[in-house]
Amino acid sequence: MKTISVIIVSWNARDYLRDCLDSIYQTGESCIQEIIVVDNASKDGSPEMVTEHFPEVTLIKSEENLGFARANNLAMEHAKGSIFALVNSDVIVHEGCLEKLAVFLDDHPDIGMVGPRVTGGDGNLQRTCRKMPTFWNTVCRILVLDRIFPDWQIFSGFEVPYSSYDKYMEAEVLSGCFCVARKKAVDEVGGMDERFFFYAEDIDWCKRFRDAGWKLMFVPEATATHFGGGSTANAPFRYSIEILRATLKYWRKHHGIAGQIICYLLILSHHGSRLMIRSMKRSLGLGRSVASKHKFKEDVICLRWLLTGKGVQ
Repeated sequence: MKTISVIIVSWNARDYLRDCLDSIYQTGESCIQEIIVVDNASKDGSPEMVTEHFPEVTLIKSEENLGFARANNLAMEHAKGSIFALVNSDVIVHEGCLEKLAVFLDDHPDIGMVGPRVTGGDGNLQRTCRKMPTFWNTVCRILVLDRIFPDWQIFSGFEVPYSSYDKYMEAEVLSGCFCVARKKAVDEVGGMDERFFFYAEDIDWCKRFRDAGWKLMFVPEATATHFGGGSTANAPFRYSIEILRATLKYWRKHHGIAGQIICYLLILSHHGSRLMIRSMKRSLGLGRSVASKHKFKEDVICLRWLLTGKGVQ
């Protein structure tokens, strides 16, 4: 069986990172050749924790936040395994997970990337397989048609139905929170596009894999837990802006300037309408919960960035 280089990019997520590394070692899987951690200039003692408690881990300390794509590329350049497992720092890897994914790649030479079945910290399934962004499914997501008509495939947005996660399936996009790629495919396709600082780099990467003829597969027998927000919780509004920035870059790259403009107008109308509705609720004395206040501020910040280019103040 081929050997795996486990790659973890971390930014101020010390406790999550420690638990992630613990889980990987507790699996005791012989297919793991090495573990590489790229620390994106954390200030919470993450590098010191890795050095003290996991001295066998290859630690790459960056003096700046390289972003997700660039940091993963840096690790892949150093990696020695024939398979790269890109694992978020807030993931717990379950026993047998990596081995099952490696075996599946061994048995299917036409598969370039695989992903496991992922549940959240609450035990609920996370939908980690998605569809490639199109004009129609973007409209469905922005207008919340996928939530209003959850059983209508025509309005399904980006998400794959929950019912599909009980079986093996070919995916258009596998979430970057935990994906395992064949080195041979990465050498052919290239690393992640470093123009994406955070978000959409996984969508772009999956598209390039598929364009090069490599298949992507979801493997339900391999399982993991993903808590979410391990790093992004440190700067949630900056994260929201990075999502917008990356989304517009993706549409410019794959759909040209016209596609980017259409996407921009859709996003602008989305945040504008949400802010209008939330403002009306607030005027009626509603929407005063912590979550509602957070969403209200997020809409304000996103609209300001879209209209003026100014970030979080």
